Formats: sequence, C-alpha cells, structure tokens
Amino acid sequence: MALKKKGRYWYGDGPEDTQAEIQRYSKANKYPATRFAASACICGHRVFGLESDEETGAARRTCTACGNVHLMGDSAEYADEAEFGGHECVCGEESFELLSGVALYAESNDVRWYYLGCRCTSCSLVGVFADWKCEGGDAGVFLAAV
Repeated sequence: MALKKKGRYWYGDGPEDTQAEIQRYSKANKYPATRFAASACICGHRVFGLESDEETGAARRTCTACGNVHLMGDSAEYADEAEFGGHECVCGEESFELLSGVALYAESNDVRWYYLGCRCTSCSLVGVFADWKCEGGDAGVFLAAV
C-alpha cells in the first residue's frame, strides 16, 4: 500500500510505508536515509513501547509481549546521560512497529544521522518520532542493534 495522508498525518500498512515516510522526512532533513532495519524482540514479537532522548541521542524499546527492554543502536553509550521520554500516537496509543533508518557519510558505511520511524498498531499512523546526528560507526553493526 502507498502512504495515505489524512489531514496533517500519514497512514500506512507496514514497514514499506514507514520506510517511505522515513525517506520523505530524511530527504527534507538533507540527510537521506539509505539503510533500514525493522526492530524485533528476542521473543519474536515486533510491537513496542518507545522512549527516547533526542538531545542525548538515545532510544529504548520495550516489547509489549514479554517486557524485554532494549537500548537501540548505540544508545547504550549514552543511556546513563539520557532523560528518556515516552512516545504516544495522536490517537493516544503507545504501541508501535519500529523501523530504523540511517544516513551515511559520503564514500563510507558509517552512520551520520539516525531516524526512528514508527507505525501505530492501533490507527496505522506512520511518522519519524525521533532523529538525531549520530556517530554510530558501521551501519550494519548499528542497524543490527535496533
């Protein structure tokens, strides 16, 4: 399905729509995302609560099935300094499918900018709920930890 705009917000059916929104958003931000990875819990579940601190550059997800808490990307390096705040959809729900996207430095595989895309499991709103400049190192290693 293609993204559908309703009022100020975009809605979609799955990761491909979240990726399209990250691409739209990141292009406008002047650091286009080129690599992506969906979040999955060690229990196999793919729906999470999300907290982040954009100033510090840290995010953590909590599995809605088993309660496992996971620091995303390189967030473990910054978690002690972070003041995590929760995310809520415009519909009031707090459960999301998560897709991470990264922009890379030219001629490199190193992360330059991190985008955290969400799709609400209740109303299907998609959006970039957090982003920041990120010196995350190798994109493959970084995205394997989202």
